[in-house]
Amino acid sequence: MPENSKKAFERLSTDVRPLNYVIRLKPDLEKLTFEGTEEISLQVNKATKSVVLNCAEIKLSEVKYKGATQQFESDIGISYADEDETVTLTFPEELQVGRGSLLLSFSGILNDKMKGFYRSKYFTPSGEQRFGAATQFEATEARRAFPCWDEPAIKATFDVTLVVPKDRVALSNMPVVKETVLDDNTDWKVLTYQKTPIMSTYLVAFVIGEYDFIEEKDSDGVIVRVYTPIGKKDQGRFALEVAVKTLPFYKNYFGIGYSLPKMDLIAISDFAGGAMENWGLITYRETALLVDEANSSASSKQTVALVVGHEIAHMWFGNLVTMEWWTNLWLKEGFASWIEYLCVDHCFPEFDIWTQFASNDFTRALELDALKNSHPIEVAVGHPSEVDEIFDTISYSKGASVIRMLHDYIGDEDYRKGMHLYLSRHEYGNTCTEDLWSALGEASGKPIEKIMNTWTKQMGFPVIKVTQDNRGNEIVLKLQQEKFTADGSKDVEKMSWMIPITVSSASSPSRAIQRSVLDQAEGEIILKGVKPGDWIKLNVGGVGFYRTLYPPDMLEKLLPAVRSQTLPPRDRLQLQDDLFALARAGIASCVDVLKLTDAFENEGNFTVWSNLSGNLRALSALFQYTDFHSSFLAFIRKLFGPVMKRIGWEPSEGEGHLTRLLRSLVVGRMGRAGDPEVLEESRKRFARHCDGSQPLPADLRSAIYQIVLKHGGTSEYEAMMKLLQSSDLQEEKVRILRSLGIASDPALIQRTLDFSLSSDVRSQDTVSVIGGVTGSVEGRRLAWKFLQDNWEELHRRYRGGFLLSRLVSSTTGNFASEAMAVEVEEFFKLHPAPAAERTIQQSLENIRLNQRQLERNVDEVKKFLTAFK
Repeated sequence: MPENSKKAFERLSTDVRPLNYVIRLKPDLEKLTFEGTEEISLQVNKATKSVVLNCAEIKLSEVKYKGATQQFESDIGISYADEDETVTLTFPEELQVGRGSLLLSFSGILNDKMKGFYRSKYFTPSGEQRFGAATQFEATEARRAFPCWDEPAIKATFDVTLVVPKDRVALSNMPVVKETVLDDNTDWKVLTYQKTPIMSTYLVAFVIGEYDFIEEKDSDGVIVRVYTPIGKKDQGRFALEVAVKTLPFYKNYFGIGYSLPKMDLIAISDFAGGAMENWGLITYRETALLVDEANSSASSKQTVALVVGHEIAHMWFGNLVTMEWWTNLWLKEGFASWIEYLCVDHCFPEFDIWTQFASNDFTRALELDALKNSHPIEVAVGHPSEVDEIFDTISYSKGASVIRMLHDYIGDEDYRKGMHLYLSRHEYGNTCTEDLWSALGEASGKPIEKIMNTWTKQMGFPVIKVTQDNRGNEIVLKLQQEKFTADGSKDVEKMSWMIPITVSSASSPSRAIQRSVLDQAEGEIILKGVKPGDWIKLNVGGVGFYRTLYPPDMLEKLLPAVRSQTLPPRDRLQLQDDLFALARAGIASCVDVLKLTDAFENEGNFTVWSNLSGNLRALSALFQYTDFHSSFLAFIRKLFGPVMKRIGWEPSEGEGHLTRLLRSLVVGRMGRAGDPEVLEESRKRFARHCDGSQPLPADLRSAIYQIVLKHGGTSEYEAMMKLLQSSDLQEEKVRILRSLGIASDPALIQRTLDFSLSSDVRSQDTVSVIGGVTGSVEGRRLAWKFLQDNWEELHRRYRGGFLLSRLVSSTTGNFASEAMAVEVEEFFKLHPAPAAERTIQQSLENIRLNQRQLERNVDEVKKFLTAFK
C-alpha cells in the first residue's frame, strides 16, 4: 500500500473512559494459553452507541454492559480491526452519560515474542524444562493480555486476581491481600492483589513461575525483595543492596516518598530489553539483576547498579508522573538515564561513574546525532508501531546529556526544587516537556524553556569554532557556532542553539573561570587574569552537548596538560573524542589525530582509555578494507604497550574497581591486535581455565575468550562450546555467546551464525550472537548473507521491537562501499521493516560516510603507519 494511502492513525476516543479494571486471569502453563474476565468501571462522557478499545491476539467470548438505567447482555456487536489492534463494541442503543460497567470474558495466547503476556522457558535445578509467564506491556502491549484503553494518558486503577498452580509464585504490582483455593480444587490457588494507584496500562505487570527471593526493608520501611531462579538467591544480594539504598536516595532528592508498600525486582529468563519499570514489580534480564561474586565481572556489577538505579527512578519519573503521549518518551527515559548515574555515584563513589557517563552516553549520543538521519529528542509519534524505534540513543543518551547540561546550568539546589515542584504538581497525572521546563524555570528564575527548546525540538547539535586574541591584560575568545554534521557538510538551514558555555584554564583546570550563554551565531568571552601562555579550554568536564574546534595554537597548549594529566579526565576524554569526530567529518586530518594519541602514553584513567579504544576500534574496522591493517594493529600495540606493562596480569592487593576494568580493556586490545606475549599468556591461562586447575578471573574472561578464539581454530572453539554447555550462569553464557563470532575461520563464523537460531540460544541473545561475528570483513559478509537468507524468521521474531533495529544496525553499518550501500538499500525496499526504517537509513548513511573517510585518508594514513610495521 503506498505511504500516502495508509489510514491515518487516531488515538482512542475519550467519550468513554475507564476508571477501574477488575481483572482475573488464569494462565495455562502447559497449553500456553490463558483465560480472563474483567469488569471495567466506566465514565461515559458523551452518549455513544459504540466503544472502541485496544485488543490484540485476544478473542472475546462474552460482552455485557450495566449502567444506572441500562443493561445489555446480548445483541452486542464485536468487530476486530487487527491492523489497528482495536475491537469495537456496538450496543443496541446509545450508552447514556454517567457511570457504567463493561464486563468481558476472553482468551488469549502466551506468545513467544517477549511482549504482551508471554511465556518464558526455564529449567528446574534437576534440568527439567518448564514454562512460566511474564509481561512486557511497554509501549503498547497490555492489549495482548486484556482489552483496555492502552494509552499512557488514559489512566485507571487496577484490581488484579491471578489463578495459578499452587506450587508457583505469582506476583503483580501490589501485595496479595487474599489467597484461596480454586473452587475446592487444591491444585490451583487464587491470589487477589491490593488495588493499584491510578496508573497507565503499560505499567501493569504479572509474573508466574518458580522463584526464590531475599528481602530487606529500606530506611522508610518499604519491603524490597529480589526474586531469582531457584537456588540462586545469593545472586540477588548486590541488587538488593543497591535497591535499599536507592529508594531513600530518590525520596530525599525529590522530596517525595515512594508511593507503594512494596518493591519487587525479578529476573526473567526470556526478556527482550534490559529491564522494565512496572510499578512495584520491576522485571529484568538475568544479566541486568544477578551478580555471582565469584564469576561476575566488575563491569557486570556496575551495569546491574546502573540498571537498578535507572528503573527505580522511573517510580517517580514515568510512573507517578507519566508522559502524555509517546512523543515525550524522552521525559522519563532521558531523565532516568541521567539520574541513574547520580544514584550510583552516591552509592559507589569509587566507580567514578560520571566520567564513564561521558563514554557510555554522551559521546555515543554525539555520534548518532551528527547523522542526517537522526531525529529530535521530541519526535512526533503517531501509530504505536512507530514507538519502539525511538527507544534509542537519542531518547536515552542525548536526553540524559542535555539534562546533565541543564542541571549544571541551573545548579543542583534549584534543579531539585524544580523537580519537586514538577512531581508534586503533576503526581498521578500526565505531562509534556513544557511542564518540566515551567517548573524548572519557576525554581531557577532562568529562561529554561527558551534555552531547552533549541535542544529538544530540533535534531543535531553545534560545533563551536574558537579563536583566541590577546588584548593587553585581557584574553578575548571569539566563538562561532554552526551545526556539526558527520560528513562535514555546511548547514544550509543556519540552525542555532542557546548554548551554556563554560571555560577553564591552566590556573583553574576543574572549575569554570567564566560562564555564559551563547545565544547568537557568534559571540565573545573576555577573560581576565589568564596568562597568555596558559592553556584555555571550552566545555569544562565535557558537560555541554557540543563539539569544539580549536586552532592549532590553542590545541598545542592543551597537549602538555594531557601528557601531565593536569587536564582532568573528562576533559582529556572529550578533547580526543572531538578530534576523532572532526577527522571523520574531514575537518581535521586523521593522521594528525593519530599523532596526538601519543600524548596519552601516560594515561591512567580507565574511561579515557575506553573511549580512545572505541575510536581506534572504529578506525580499525575501516582499515580492514585496506592493505595496511596489519600496520595499524602494530600502531595499536605500540600505543597500548606501556599501559599493559604498568598494569600487568595480576591484581595488586586492594586495587580498585577501575583498575580491574582497565586491565580487562588493555589485555583485550593487545591480544586482539596480535601482541605475541599477550597471546601466549592468554593461551596458557585459557588452558588452565578449561582443565579446572586455575579458573580465569571474571574480569579477564571476555578478553581471553576473544583472544584465543580470534587466533585459534576448531579446538579452541570446541573448548568454548563445552564451557557454554557447562555453565548455568547467564552472564557467563552471554559472555561466551558474544565471543564465538570473533573466530577467524569462515567455517566457524558460519557455524556461529547457524547456532544463533538454534534452540540452545535464547531469542533475546540471538541478535548479540549474530552481531558478534561482524568484527571482521569476512564476518560482516557472512552475517549480511545470513540476515538475508533468514529474514523471514528473524523478522517474525523481532518485528515491531527494538531488537530488530539492533540487528539491522550490527549487520549493515560497518560496510564501506557504495556497492554495499546499494545492496542494503535494495534488500530493504523488497523487505520493508517499518519499525527499523530510521535505523536502515542511518546504516546507509554510515556506509557512505565510511567510504568517504576511507577514500580521503587511505594514502596519508598508509604513509604514516609505515613506521609501525
